[in-house]
Amino acid sequence: MVLEILTYPDKRLYQRSVEVNEFDENLHKFLDDMYDTMIAKNGIGLAAIQVKNPIRALIINLVNEETEIQERADLLEIINPKILRKEGEQIFQEGCLSVPGFYEEVKRAEKITLGYQNRHGKECELEADGLLAVAIQHEMDHLDGHLFIEKIGYNKRKKFDKEYKKLRDKNL
Repeated sequence: MVLEILTYPDKRLYQRSVEVNEFDENLHKFLDDMYDTMIAKNGIGLAAIQVKNPIRALIINLVNEETEIQERADLLEIINPKILRKEGEQIFQEGCLSVPGFYEEVKRAEKITLGYQNRHGKECELEADGLLAVAIQHEMDHLDGHLFIEKIGYNKRKKFDKEYKKLRDKNL
């Protein structure tokens, strides 16, 4: 089922998400709904808070470089994530389903090591770099109540606020 995505400036997006303690059928159905929503909205990542559920859960499904298709087999379901290590820096142009139509360069760690649980509560570890590292850090920011536009610098943020307000007013 495709869920509604909260969009900026909804105050719920600034809420810190809580740890997941129950790895049951309700969680599994919710993760499946998150996947349906992300694919329907042409996203590569989605945090639970973006679909009105303030739990520490996110999903990521990058496009397979060989097939150029977003394959469900490549889906990462990440529950209760913690970054164990960060290395280097990279700048990537980011967008967000909660800030539609806006893209900007953001500086993040180049490589990360992530500890997390899967949908069954099993402890996992993942090393990520490039776009995957960026996507994980972006979605984890959501879990802590932050949006990527908070990382773009004062002048770009002022310009964004002005343009986004104009776009929103036009669509009302």
